[in-house]
Amino acid sequence: MSLPVVVLIGATATGKSRLAIALAHAMQDSGVGAEIVNADSMLVYRGMDIGTAKPSMSERSGVPHHLVDILDVTQTASVADFQALARTTIANIVSRGACPVVVGGSALYVRAIVDHFEFPGSDPTVRARWEAELERVGAVALHARLAAEAPESAAKIEPANGRRTVRAFEVMELTGGHAPHLPEWTYELNNVHQFGLDEDRAVLDARINDRVDAMWCDGLVDEVRGLLAAGLREGVTAIRAIGYRQVVAFLDGECTEEEAKSETKRATRRFFRKQLGWYRRDPRITWLQAGGQDNVATILASIGWGATEMRGPS
Repeated sequence: MSLPVVVLIGATATGKSRLAIALAHAMQDSGVGAEIVNADSMLVYRGMDIGTAKPSMSERSGVPHHLVDILDVTQTASVADFQALARTTIANIVSRGACPVVVGGSALYVRAIVDHFEFPGSDPTVRARWEAELERVGAVALHARLAAEAPESAAKIEPANGRRTVRAFEVMELTGGHAPHLPEWTYELNNVHQFGLDEDRAVLDARINDRVDAMWCDGLVDEVRGLLAAGLREGVTAIRAIGYRQVVAFLDGECTEEEAKSETKRATRRFFRKQLGWYRRDPRITWLQAGGQDNVATILASIGWGATEMRGPS
């Protein structure tokens, strides 16, 4: 049997992690091991647990999870590095005779893993020069300059995202252009099967609100305080995580705690609507109703596993 690479995507609070674990147990019940590969850019950080809804060890239910807790918050996560790590991890899982279950996450990270996806090179000197320019003029002004020189690229980047603007200028200088679009839908890996979890927008918004409220109750503010002591401000990518940057703003006195919580809810809704918009354009994804009782059996049948009566733990 040719082992598939199963990919589960969807917005936060749609039950991706639960489905992945149930699917892994169903596969194990059939005699073939399964291991989960994280494709969420923020689950890679140690200590960022509450705000990322990172599955606890008990919630993982004995299923191996990879690419979780592999970086300190002071380290920078790059898509290119993650691509290499994920592909090596997937190859190792398959070599052990197990099935990789990729759970995302960012559309960019997922596509970088499974699709033909090459990254332009980098030059520390060029990047340092543009980072100095960012420091001098600020993110918004540098983005305005990008809009004048490469409007199509600038339209894909939020004006406040100085890191991506710097990267765009670096690529332009090194290659003579900056491609703002993702590549065509061409799998780099073999036997990929993608499934998306769909949910009514009103239901999803309510779940996001409830999840953010729960994060606050579970101690997100104290978690951020601890991460600040561990150097969160020194990180380039970790501090940009939704929820974390809002709590930092609250702790810095830039807003009230209630404003930070409300902005976290708004930012989460904006982010996942944007991500789902990207996913909706991918014709290769099979969409399932979030929480559907037959989702495990549907996936197994779709990948040709041949035992639709298999089920995960209740």
